[in-house]
Amino acid sequence: MSETAPTRREFLAASTASVFVPGLRAETRPNILWLSCEDLSPDLGCYGDTYAHTPNLDRLAREGALYRYAFSTYPVCAPSRSSIITAMWPASIGTHHMRSQGVPPPFVKCFTEYLRAAGYYCTNNVKTDYNFPAPLTAWDECSNRAHYRNRRKGQPFFAVFNNTVTHESQIRAEPAVFAKQTARLKPEERHDPAKAVLPPYYPDTPVVRRDWANYYDLITALDYWIGDWLKQLEEEGLAENTVVFFWSDHGRGLPRAKRWPYDSGCRVPLIIRWPGQIKPGTVREELVSLMDLGPTVLSIAGVEIPSWMQGRAFLGPQAAPPREYVFNARDRMDEAYDMMRAVRDRRYRYIRNYQACKPYAQYIDYMEQMPTMREMRRLNKEGKLVGPQRNFFLPEKPPEELYDTFEDPHEVNNLAGSPAHREVLERMRRVLDDFMKQSGDLGLIPEPELQERMRPGGVWQTTARPVIEPAGGRFRGPVEVRLSCPTEGASIAWTTEPGEKAHWELYARPIRLEQSARLRAKACRLGWHDSPEVEAEFHIGA
Repeated sequence: MSETAPTRREFLAASTASVFVPGLRAETRPNILWLSCEDLSPDLGCYGDTYAHTPNLDRLAREGALYRYAFSTYPVCAPSRSSIITAMWPASIGTHHMRSQGVPPPFVKCFTEYLRAAGYYCTNNVKTDYNFPAPLTAWDECSNRAHYRNRRKGQPFFAVFNNTVTHESQIRAEPAVFAKQTARLKPEERHDPAKAVLPPYYPDTPVVRRDWANYYDLITALDYWIGDWLKQLEEEGLAENTVVFFWSDHGRGLPRAKRWPYDSGCRVPLIIRWPGQIKPGTVREELVSLMDLGPTVLSIAGVEIPSWMQGRAFLGPQAAPPREYVFNARDRMDEAYDMMRAVRDRRYRYIRNYQACKPYAQYIDYMEQMPTMREMRRLNKEGKLVGPQRNFFLPEKPPEELYDTFEDPHEVNNLAGSPAHREVLERMRRVLDDFMKQSGDLGLIPEPELQERMRPGGVWQTTARPVIEPAGGRFRGPVEVRLSCPTEGASIAWTTEPGEKAHWELYARPIRLEQSARLRAKACRLGWHDSPEVEAEFHIGA
């Protein structure tokens, strides 16, 4: 390799100089910042929750738009996040079982590749959990050190920062861990369990109230983190040209919420601030699915949305008409198999239980660690649960469920047998049937059979080596290098940096080499192993 290898910045300038959409200069494109969290329902002051203490999130809502009806596709992290990164229904692409390591069809890619190809610097600090390994091509940086500050001067960024403080595991954390997580809270900001307003499906005991108060303390800790980010954007002069998204991957991490396709498990907070484009204090009431986030980011960035995506943009020049329905589901959760499909419009939720012979409260070891879950099991065994509290422990589920969320926000009064709601029931049935057919829902295929289809014999496929053309050599002047891969749907990453810590670029167009370099390349496909690395030496000049 030449003693004067080009720097990463020089290569970036050559490889991204002409990738922007015509008519949009790079410096005028908005930055986009995702502040994501985990296991959080819209339990915030700006959503009308008087028990919550969330001044920074309330401020963000005042400065942007609050979405009242935003929903995850699945009420658990990995399937939900697979839909966010691909803009696809998980049961369409084989990522619907929890931590299943699915193999999406070859045309499916992480939406961030389209941003990178358009010149955005994309960072993730640092949550993936996509139900398939995060490909090398998805992010410029993906680590606990990833930051938009590492981008090229003038380059727009898309950055994700994920906070885990509200995760289910933190509600039941050891006292020392919980104290550390909530160390910034003032005494008056801590939530009194006696003042908690519990959903009717929980028994009213000190144990349950303590979990509920802990959850809200963690929300306030999250709110401090949001405040830090808002301050940082202002101090760095980025606030006016950065679109800020705040969202959670699914609903609160408590029993009968997380893992269940009710509002408690799927309805999430979504707040977006876009200075100059969204009127401050806006309240939006259209239905939004989290698989719409990626297409919306592409729309805001001026990047064409691929036609294969099932998600749809709800902001920007490519915004689609509002959704009439959103869809949610439950499949295998850890070691427990189940299958539920749900559809919701603005008012009603319809659920179909494909395994109605099983109880709601199947044993899931991780879920059983929650004190509230243990308390509910104890009281059920003693025959002390009353009213809606008993429903979760019925030996079987009803085949169908229908809820009027306006009149019954906690979804405890099943109207599936109500003559007065027969028309609604039949309409929602049809909508769900049509969606499952159109989306190619794979839920009815047993998981072992599905895995055999995706990985025959249990063997992971390996992406083919990329081809470098020309394959190196000596050149008098600049050379244009093209990369290709025979594997259908493969993406290619390349670098001229040595070692394991090299920064890998996404190959989106021919690479112009003006100085001698050793070019390295790998190919990736979702759900496959990366290819072996290939390299070629280019000597340029006399």
